[in-house]
Amino acid sequence: MIDAQPSIVSLTDAAAAKLRDLTKEEASPAIGLRVYVYSGGCSGYSYGMMLEDQPTPDDSVLEANGVRVYVDSNSVPLLAGSSIDYVDSLMGAGFTVANPNAASACGCGSSFRTADDGGAPRACSH
Repeated sequence: MIDAQPSIVSLTDAAAAKLRDLTKEEASPAIGLRVYVYSGGCSGYSYGMMLEDQPTPDDSVLEANGVRVYVDSNSVPLLAGSSIDYVDSLMGAGFTVANPNAASACGCGSSFRTADDGGAPRACSH
């Protein structure tokens, strides 16, 4: 079931277009973007994204800009209100996350710390 929770994450037009392009050849009608947070990275938490064939029973499933997005229950509070964009520039291309829950972030853009609990910071691996 698709949750009516657009406040968990939203996708920009550019991110949704890139995801539709990446999934156009996929056979599964339930293909979606899994967005998750895990402990680690130089600021405490890191973002993860991957294509997923179907949701798990633990997931919030939402439709964001025409694309299915799967978020596990542990990641929901850390991602609430976030926006995902796709940027293609001279410095590189990739998905970025604008997260209102991040009190600080690493220069790499893939890890963050919250005001309440920043996780356990580690060295940047790139």
